[in-house]
Amino acid sequence: MKINGAVVRAKGGPFVLEQLELAEPGDDQVLVKIVASGMCHTDLICRDQYYPVPLPMVLGHEGAGIVEKVGRGVKKVVPGDHVVLTFYTCGHCPACLSGDSTSCANFFVPNFMGKAADGSCTMHDHGGGEIGASFFGQSSFGSYALSYERNTVKVPKDVPLELLGPLGCGIQTGAGSVLNALNPPAGSSIAIFGAGAVGLSAVMGAVIAGCTTIISVDIKDNRLAFAKDLGATHTINAAKGNPVEEIQKLTGGGILYALETSGVAAVLGQAINSTCYGGEIGIVGAPPLGTTIPVDVNFMLFNRKLRGIVEGHSVPDIFIPRLVELYRQGKFPFDKLVKFYNFDQINEAAADSEKGVTIKPVLRIVG
Repeated sequence: MKINGAVVRAKGGPFVLEQLELAEPGDDQVLVKIVASGMCHTDLICRDQYYPVPLPMVLGHEGAGIVEKVGRGVKKVVPGDHVVLTFYTCGHCPACLSGDSTSCANFFVPNFMGKAADGSCTMHDHGGGEIGASFFGQSSFGSYALSYERNTVKVPKDVPLELLGPLGCGIQTGAGSVLNALNPPAGSSIAIFGAGAVGLSAVMGAVIAGCTTIISVDIKDNRLAFAKDLGATHTINAAKGNPVEEIQKLTGGGILYALETSGVAAVLGQAINSTCYGGEIGIVGAPPLGTTIPVDVNFMLFNRKLRGIVEGHSVPDIFIPRLVELYRQGKFPFDKLVKFYNFDQINEAAADSEKGVTIKPVLRIVG
C-alpha cells in the first residue's frame, strides 16, 4: 500500500516527506494508521548517526494510532482498536522468557537495523529502492506503520489518542526508570540530572513514588521552573554552581538515588559523585557509541550501584495502561510536556527539540 513517510537519507537529515510502498502485515504484524507520533532524542541521534543505523530510513518510535489490519496470528488487538506502539523484543530469549523484556538478548538488530524481525525489507520508495523500516518495530514517522503483536499496546478510546504516543518510549522511560528500576521508597530522596522529556517524566514518577526530596538538575532555568511546577522540591542550575556540592549540602552528605538522563558523560560523573554510601545511579541518557567516563573504583566500592536502564525497565502492556490511568486521575500530567506539530513541520519540531524550545514534540500525522 502507498503511504507517506518522513525519510532520512543522509547523516544529519533532513526529514523528507515521500510517498512510499509498505508491505502487507505478516502473521505476527499489525497495520496501524498513525494518528500522531512523538519525537524522541533517539530519533535524532539515529538521524545524526550516533547510533549507526542504515540509511535511508523512516524513523519514529512513539506512534499512536488505530489498528487497520492484523496478521492471522494476532490475537491481542483487532481492527478499530486504539493502540500505542512501543519497543520490539523477541519473546524467546532467556530474558524475555523470564519477564525482563528490556534485557532482550536480540534487542539491537530488530529495533535499529531497518529490517523486519524476519530480515525482510517492508518499505520501498517509488523507484523500488529499499527504505529502512521497522525502527523499534514500527517506524511511526509515516501515515501507516507495521508493528508487531508484542509491541502493540491497546489503550482506552476515551483518552486523546494523539497525546499517547510518547508513552511508548520517552515518557515510559523517565517514569519507569524511577517507578520500576530504581524504585525509591516513599519518603526517600532522588536527584534527576537533565530536565528534558525523560527527566521531567522521572520527576513526575518520583512524585508518584512518594519521594520527599526531588532534586532536578539542568542548565536551563525555564526547564528547572517546569520541573518545580511538576513536583521537584529543589532545582540546581549546573551552569551556575557545582551540583555535586549543592546536592551534598541539601542532603547532608549525598543522595541515595540518582538518575542521569542527559547523555552527557561529564553529567554522569556528577550523578555518580552526588551519591552517598549505598547509593544507586541509573543511566538513561545515550551518548555516542564508545563514550567512556573515569570512575573512582574505591568510590564505587562503598556499596554504590551503577546500572543502565532501558525503556524504564517496564513491561509495556502493564505499565503504559497504568500511566494512562494515572493521567486520567490527574496524577501524571505528561500532557504539559507536549507541543503538537503538523507532519510537514517535522524538521521544525526537530530543531525546536534540539534548541530546548519544545520538551516533547508530537507530530500530528492524520486528523
